[in-house]
Amino acid sequence: MAKVVTFTPNPAVDIATGVEELIPAHKLRCGPVRRDPGGGGINVARVVHRLGGDAVAVYAAGGGAGDELAALLDREAIRHRPVRVAAHTRESFNVTEERSARQFRFVLPGEPLSEGECNACIGAALGLLAARDYFVASGSLPPGVPDDFYARAIRAAKAAGARTVIDTQGPPLGQVLGEGVGILKGSARELSAYLGAMPADLRGWQAALAGLIHSKKVSTVIVTLGEGGALLVSAKVSWHAAVPRVDSSTTVGAGDSFLGGLLVKLAAGAPDDIALGYAAAAGTAALLTSGTGLCAPADVERLCARVELTAL
Repeated sequence: MAKVVTFTPNPAVDIATGVEELIPAHKLRCGPVRRDPGGGGINVARVVHRLGGDAVAVYAAGGGAGDELAALLDREAIRHRPVRVAAHTRESFNVTEERSARQFRFVLPGEPLSEGECNACIGAALGLLAARDYFVASGSLPPGVPDDFYARAIRAAKAAGARTVIDTQGPPLGQVLGEGVGILKGSARELSAYLGAMPADLRGWQAALAGLIHSKKVSTVIVTLGEGGALLVSAKVSWHAAVPRVDSSTTVGAGDSFLGGLLVKLAAGAPDDIALGYAAAAGTAALLTSGTGLCAPADVERLCARVELTAL
């Protein structure tokens, strides 16, 4: 099985709690607090690990929150490589209003990294990569970090013989696609922003994503469509995964659970359709958790049998 090395320059300690009702200017008494390691690549590594794969999380860490992040990863027995930086690792807050069951997510921006710290992060990841491993760049960039940072990391990983994966948005995504990447995973909102239009249906998405393939910007592209499932398009095949309806208590972690599930199967040598179905089950399973939780293996296995795969 290939190893999955995830790369998170802007991680977070995710804090989740609840209040009876959100009332402006009032002192709001919160319920129990849950603290989890967070950030795109870190969450992907957590999912790969809990689903039986081999993952290492590389991330920038600074200040007390950076120490806590490392301790939280140790608690889950996740292999990880922190790169110490001067900036303080950010915290993010998820508050559930219990009366309405609405969730409110407060995402702090993080702090800038120096050019030397950026290079140290890339170097740490490269030191862990072997040929045919998966290199996953995921999440936002800290303020002030150049838009081409992920593109530089992807370029270096490709030179090392790794298979490359990107899950980000905005200008950094455009820079990566200019470089060329193996797998692109994005939500409908993220990819429609890049494309400049929201396709109306599956066939529209298939045509739009096929355009990215033909432009040589990416080899395989996957869009997650919420209740509409997920679509995978490559030069050879297109697959749609229809997902079962579930009673959802959160959407936090669904995209990262999806990508972690996908990589577990791809790293084990599974074909695209099997990997897509398992990923769709993992993303759906994340909807059953609370706070900042990710998919549970038992839920993934149970839901996998209910995912319907169709070749387009």
